[in-house]
Amino acid sequence: MEFKDYYETLGVARDATPDEIKRSYRRLARKFHPDLSADADADDRFKEVQEAYEVLKDPEKRAAYDRFGADWQAGQEFRPPPDWQPDVGFSGGGYTEAGEFSDFFEALFGGAGRRRSGAGRRRSGGGYTHLRMKGEDIHARIAISVEDSFRGATRSLSLQVPQVDGEGRLVTRRRSLNVSIPRGVSEGQQIRLRGQGGPGLGGAPDGDLYLEVVFAPHPLFHAAGRDIHLDLPVAPWEAALGATVTAPTLGGDVELKIPAGAGSGSRLRLKGRGLPGTPAGDQYVEIEIQTLKADTDAARVLYERMRREMAFDPRAGLGKD
Repeated sequence: MEFKDYYETLGVARDATPDEIKRSYRRLARKFHPDLSADADADDRFKEVQEAYEVLKDPEKRAAYDRFGADWQAGQEFRPPPDWQPDVGFSGGGYTEAGEFSDFFEALFGGAGRRRSGAGRRRSGGGYTHLRMKGEDIHARIAISVEDSFRGATRSLSLQVPQVDGEGRLVTRRRSLNVSIPRGVSEGQQIRLRGQGGPGLGGAPDGDLYLEVVFAPHPLFHAAGRDIHLDLPVAPWEAALGATVTAPTLGGDVELKIPAGAGSGSRLRLKGRGLPGTPAGDQYVEIEIQTLKADTDAARVLYERMRREMAFDPRAGLGKD
């Protein structure tokens, strides 16, 4: 048997997971299916993809394939174990059953294409009877602001999606959608739009569209789950003496009490002021003490007086046990 690189045929890495192998197989099976592709070599490519998947989907067959891979790479002839045979063979451009149908036939005929019924097993008049396959799910990202998540919003989205044209060919077309952003959605969550994915075949349902939420950069806030974080600049005397200052939140400005002696990096919690949910997130305010520049005579005099009269060493204890 001449060596065939099944991983290359399916376009996956040698350490690909079973799910990655299956996704790649389904994509290529659609691309080269004789009923969907106008390419002259579609039938041969379809058989190659089917053969590769029959081996790589089965853990034992894949292990045997990987075990002899070094000999194959050296150009030596491969002699598989006696029971290492594909479940489905090829004959006259059609497909015959040699045991249970493969996952491909299960997807096409929903389990109805077994030997006892024979439905949809062979080509007839250039097509397959009862050809049926659920549309593929499509995954994309949508960038929103934290305000969109806090209040809820509707956003327009334009994306390329596969469709079957009037001649049965799979083509890509642009589709515009209005997407409802639910209140409290957090970064990394997915919004599912039923039936907005790839087209189904033979009356099967269309796939779904999954939108992964990402937050656009914000000048003030950044999110961690449902919690919101804010860096709040304060004056040295506000931190030293304590003060009540105005702090922004997603729901509007609030009065925030700075305790006396607060240092840079101190965090204050505003309960329930994060993204909505059950429970709602909190807002964490991190103190940043801002230092004034000594860029006037009065400022320099004041700093000189502070240096003389205030017993303050910011490096006290540094490097000591």
